[in-house]
Amino acid sequence: MKKTGLFLLLLATAAWAQSAADAASSDVPQGTAPTSASFPTERVQTPTYADLYCAGFISKQILPDANFVAGGLQTPTTTKFVRGDLIYMQGTGYTAGAEYEIVRALRDVNEYETFPGQKKVLKETGQPYEEVGRVKIVDTRSRTTIAQIEYACDGVNPGDTAIPFAEKPSVTFHAPIHFDRFLPASNKLSGRVVMGKDFDSAMGTGHKLYINVGANQGVKVGDFFRAVRSYEADLRDPVDSLSFKAAIAEDTQKKTPSVDPHMFTKTNGPVIHVRDLPRRAVGEIVVISVTPTTAPGMVIFSMEDVHAGDGVELDQVQ
Repeated sequence: MKKTGLFLLLLATAAWAQSAADAASSDVPQGTAPTSASFPTERVQTPTYADLYCAGFISKQILPDANFVAGGLQTPTTTKFVRGDLIYMQGTGYTAGAEYEIVRALRDVNEYETFPGQKKVLKETGQPYEEVGRVKIVDTRSRTTIAQIEYACDGVNPGDTAIPFAEKPSVTFHAPIHFDRFLPASNKLSGRVVMGKDFDSAMGTGHKLYINVGANQGVKVGDFFRAVRSYEADLRDPVDSLSFKAAIAEDTQKKTPSVDPHMFTKTNGPVIHVRDLPRRAVGEIVVISVTPTTAPGMVIFSMEDVHAGDGVELDQVQ
């Protein structure tokens, strides 16, 4: 009887293993033999409160700046105010107990474009804003309203703009999945990373960035976008392209290849056209808020740095 039970258990285990293998094989895209390098397991990082409320945004419409920070309790010796500090607000419409978000219109002091045409793209996209913090109105009896900083992402400065505070929706996440690094392009919604938070040009897991598609294109909080890059982008990059132009890769190689050569750069070896190389996915981005034309996102998984200028494509993660 014990041998029979053990035999049945082995049969059941084998049947379960076979069904699991069949299910796994059914999820494998045709024409692939997945490995841990081509289909790594994607474990995502969940945004914190600071990620949601300190990400900043790009707005096509310039925000009104009639309400602004005029100073603080220790003015003029203190010009940056932090959580718990009392500050003075100028403008109209303030009521005791109301909460306001402090934002700052930004300008990029770096004149270098991180990808060709970035300045033009940013001008078309809108005005970048930093989310500096949140304040609560505590006294409206004077000509200048008094507020207390309840949360600070950065030092609040005189001149920063105040807008009514609004709660942001939370972001839900999926379980770990396999990340297809070489997923071919599709007809799903696509756009571009126009810049990183603080004008960063390279972003890793946990960093914030902005893409040039938004609510007008159907983007919503919680959407996932795949960041992708072609080798043609590397060829156009003034730094990365230098490796393509290296004359010799291996001293003992009789016929050295040439990459998209010109008349005077062609070698005696095979010709490599980077346009024929597969595009590669470099990371996964989750949308943490939206404007009509843009979406701030957070890199939740990265295989390598996500660059300003990289393409993004809506990823239907289940």
